[in-house]
Amino acid sequence: MTLKTVALIPASGEGRRLGLGPKAFLELGSKTILEQTIACFLGEVDEIIVAVSENMLDKAKKFEDSFVKLIIGGETRQETVYKLLKASQADVVLIHDAARPFLAKELIRKSIKILDENQAAMLVKPIADSLIDKENSENINREDYWAVQTPQSFKREIILQAHDHARKNNIEATDDASLVRLLGYELALIEADSWLDKITSLADYERAKALLKVWHAD
Repeated sequence: MTLKTVALIPASGEGRRLGLGPKAFLELGSKTILEQTIACFLGEVDEIIVAVSENMLDKAKKFEDSFVKLIIGGETRQETVYKLLKASQADVVLIHDAARPFLAKELIRKSIKILDENQAAMLVKPIADSLIDKENSENINREDYWAVQTPQSFKREIILQAHDHARKNNIEATDDASLVRLLGYELALIEADSWLDKITSLADYERAKALLKVWHAD
């Protein structure tokens, strides 16, 4: 039996660190960042659900169609993801940051396929920079660490259980995989690369506009 898949995209952030308004609606070539991110999932999942803030809703309506559904997000990213989870009954859930618009379709396929034998998985990349401890400036072996990226993929019952546990115990985490680990589940790792770096700063945004010229989704 083929399991139903969904991509959940929290995109309700105001983009305060970047300082140009909501990142999801910044232009990236002929599309917005959010449109570019949505396009990566088209043809790869059964449905796409995007969470935006209430004041973004009118602007986002043009993205909505038979495959893409919009909801209003919550006060925090974690609350927004929970609302996204409750908006779908899909068996396989991929949670992806809207501000990572260069997601190869092959990585989406791997994120889904790996759940045939695992409960949860996430994309990671090797760390290129040297690392130091900020308290004492001592070197840290970067070979022991990975940078976490998205999408993170889960069996629906596992990620929903993790969010329910977090809500009950007032636990906040920076990503969904952290909540799953708290329940004792291991996550399979899929190696990705710097294409998936998140747009956070103005330099990131300028880099993304340059990368678009050589981007290919496959």
